[in-house]
Amino acid sequence: MDGGVTVVSNPVVSVRLTRTISSFEVPLRFNRGISIAELKRKLEMVVGTSPSSMDLELFSVSDKFLQKMDDNDALLGSYPVDDNCRIHVTDRSGQMNEFDDVSKVEKFELSDEAYEKRSESARSFMKKHRVGHFNEEEMAKKKAESAAREEEQKAAAAAISVGSRCKVQVTGQPTKLGTVMYVGTTDFKPGHWVGVKYDEPLGKHNGTVDGKQYFECENKYGGFVKPLSVTVGDFPEEDYGLDEM
Repeated sequence: MDGGVTVVSNPVVSVRLTRTISSFEVPLRFNRGISIAELKRKLEMVVGTSPSSMDLELFSVSDKFLQKMDDNDALLGSYPVDDNCRIHVTDRSGQMNEFDDVSKVEKFELSDEAYEKRSESARSFMKKHRVGHFNEEEMAKKKAESAAREEEQKAAAAAISVGSRCKVQVTGQPTKLGTVMYVGTTDFKPGHWVGVKYDEPLGKHNGTVDGKQYFECENKYGGFVKPLSVTVGDFPEEDYGLDEM
């Protein structure tokens, strides 16, 4: 052995394809072992230009022009083609692919009246499924229900006083006992809220939310809940841990 190093490159290279009549880039993969003539035949299926009318230019990864790829007998791998290089196709025939010239496409227009009558139209679908502005009645109903719920929350908040002992019952969570520390609106969410200092570390914070302090307590002992989740009453604070040494 001569001790030399043999560099084996990936037989497949990924390139970006562009062409004169389109600003879109198309990602493609080719085997480095194919000839430029064969490459042009493959590109014909993509760009619609015949190989005889096709000029290819190679650009670097940073889109710097490297050289023309004009030797049909040369292998793709003989050119400095790296992954993410760009191959630009120029059509010397001067003809535009029929699908690229939208002026040749016959325009189909439908009157608003005819469109309204089409059973499969998007408008018909929206009416049937009450989507968008066709759902205004449903949206108004939900808005009214939301406003009514908020009025209930506001009324419940008015009956809760800071300093009261309370029981908090939120769906899906264990019942918690604590002391009311705050009642009113907040900056973090709309509506009325009750800030509670729990007897146990079952909360989320120390009375400060998003940098604003609403009340003080130890970390993880504070929480905010909606007024209807709070029941005020004579709930004595248990002496947690006093029976242990």
